[in-house]
Amino acid sequence: MDYKALLTFSPNPYVVMDPDLVIVWANEAYLRVTMQTESAIVGRNVFDAFPSEGESHDLLSSSFDRVLETRKADEIALIRYDIRAPDGSMSERFWSATHTPILDDDGEITHILQHTVDVTELHKLRQLREEVRVVERAGVVQARNLDLEEQTERMRHMFEQAPGFVALLDGPDHVFQLANDAYYELTGNRELIGLSVAEAMPEMVEQGFVRVLDEVWKGGTPYFGRSEEIFLDLATGRKRMYLEFIYQPISDHNGNPTGIYVQGYDVTEEVMAQRRQELLLEELNHRVKNTLAVVQGLAGQSFRTIDATGEARRIFNERLRALAAAHDLLTSQNWEASTLSDTLVSSIQAATGDDLTRFDLDGPNVLLSPKLAVALAMTVHELCTNAVKYGALSTQGGRIAITWSVEPAGDERDSLTIEWRESGGPPVVKPQRRGFGTRLIEAGFVMEHDGEAALQYEPEGLQCTIRLKIVKQGK
Repeated sequence: MDYKALLTFSPNPYVVMDPDLVIVWANEAYLRVTMQTESAIVGRNVFDAFPSEGESHDLLSSSFDRVLETRKADEIALIRYDIRAPDGSMSERFWSATHTPILDDDGEITHILQHTVDVTELHKLRQLREEVRVVERAGVVQARNLDLEEQTERMRHMFEQAPGFVALLDGPDHVFQLANDAYYELTGNRELIGLSVAEAMPEMVEQGFVRVLDEVWKGGTPYFGRSEEIFLDLATGRKRMYLEFIYQPISDHNGNPTGIYVQGYDVTEEVMAQRRQELLLEELNHRVKNTLAVVQGLAGQSFRTIDATGEARRIFNERLRALAAAHDLLTSQNWEASTLSDTLVSSIQAATGDDLTRFDLDGPNVLLSPKLAVALAMTVHELCTNAVKYGALSTQGGRIAITWSVEPAGDERDSLTIEWRESGGPPVVKPQRRGFGTRLIEAGFVMEHDGEAALQYEPEGLQCTIRLKIVKQGK
């Protein structure tokens, strides 16, 4: 069959363009409706042969772009595209157009076939109700298509510019449907779309992440990766990274799985910084313990000649152990804020061991700075030592109650009150002189931390009230 002859004599207008939109052929019906001759348009770009601007130009140009990009036919339901008449005047025309790509054996576009229908009369004859309705409906459809295109383009830009890496996997084989710029950058700009995770990223198979995707697909439960160690094979070699991410299953309205949404962040720098900090803290802890051991050795040599009974050396060693216990607590907290209750428990155990069961602790959750935690630990040690020697812990039935409360004291600070109350011990008598422990509690500790402390030697038991200003506590 002679298809050229068939199209030539077809009553429907047809024109053929190459991929550069240069007109290579047009049938008689097309020349007739456009009021042109073959020699006037063949060999010219379609926009040169039929100039336009504004919405008409944009609609036609966008349709050609979609055909060239997708290699699929595209339809314009309604477009106003005026035609220049032989006398030079412009004739208002409305068209419906279909653009069909012609592909070679390799799937590449060789030509574009345009089939146009002149719907000018239909558009103008508004009094004919059904025809008008068709035109209006076509206009509405076209407007919706334009709106959807704009929304799709806006969503695509948002997707591409997401701060973290994002990808959409389709089906049980986890085929990449979408991936944003951050995901491409993360994976070394390798080819992704249309490939499964196993094909595009084989290193994920050996590390077990494809198996995790399979479990998410089958179970319908999201998977959260928390600073997960991942190795990616990049052009520069295998790279170790740490990622925070989620595999979120996607289902249709019937609950059937359709895909998996992947979203996350590269936290390699944060993890490595944390590990460096941990190494530094371990080194600090090691050096402090060595220093305390040296101090203890020097003290032993010094006390040997001046402390015949060994009592002064024992007291010094106990205070040194209290300082070491406070240091161990802060090291376990990475030298960040520690809680008041943890500080109390650690200090009491260091000073009294199993006698912790004879303490009643009650108060809200309060965070202490490292410096304040060390000072409080030393103060509690002195109070415990006094209780063991002279107070509630020197008898079988004695007990100690420690309570604390927090009140607002301004925009950035709170007021902390700690109450130490002993009971059940021997009658208390105010000492004739103030020892080092008393001075530590009443003077050095509170003066350094903008507070006050008061020791009350009540007959039924020693009482100590400490008031401090601390950083405002979060709710």
